[in-house]
Amino acid sequence: MTNGLGEAPLPLFTGDETPGAALGAGPLPSYIRDHRQRLRARFMAGGANAMPDYELLELVLFRAIPRQDVKPLARLLLDTFGDFNRVLSAPVARLSTVKGVGDAVIQELKIVEAAAHRLARARVMHRPVLSSWADLLDYCRTAMAHRETEQFRILFLDRKNVLIADEEQARGTVDHVPVYPREVVKRALELNASALILVHNHPSGDPTPSEADILVTGQIQDAAGTLGIVLHDHLIIGKSRELSFRSEGYL
Repeated sequence: MTNGLGEAPLPLFTGDETPGAALGAGPLPSYIRDHRQRLRARFMAGGANAMPDYELLELVLFRAIPRQDVKPLARLLLDTFGDFNRVLSAPVARLSTVKGVGDAVIQELKIVEAAAHRLARARVMHRPVLSSWADLLDYCRTAMAHRETEQFRILFLDRKNVLIADEEQARGTVDHVPVYPREVVKRALELNASALILVHNHPSGDPTPSEADILVTGQIQDAAGTLGIVLHDHLIIGKSRELSFRSEGYL
């Protein structure tokens, strides 16, 4: 049996064993070494846009599994979760059920996910949100678009509409997240916020608001308004697009 490249497959190395245990401590097989060098060179020359998802995922897996052909695992992860972003954002419990995924692989994936979130967040924190709306949407997509359960976040702004805090208010199921207007307003007062932007995701991929979404948004707007706090928008993040309550006339 071959691995599709004409070579015999190597013993499975999940990243949990001592490095070198699967293949011994000798030199890295030439076909693995050459393949990795080619991928790294292509990435440096053309960036991520020059690579399909499975090759970009291979680059991430190289560090976790240093002595094995990781292409089969990269393809298995993509077959399981759908695309590169969903692999990174997959829950640890689900990742651990994939054959060949050990602690080292999970750690590497979560490091990349955290780095992406932090980079996107740095572009919006402590900056005027309304003048950097594209960066805000990018941050929300990065943080929430590929989650498998609903998450409700609140962006707190000061009098100059500078983002002073971004907090997760609640987590829920695949189609519901509990939100309490009193807690939203209470936290805004604690932070001395003058305005809010609500954000939550729809794991189904469709950002169309439900009746419950519309109802709770109105309740939060009313509660905040009585205290002089402005609700700028409520964003629903889908897998490929987002919906703005303000743009759609719900606010």
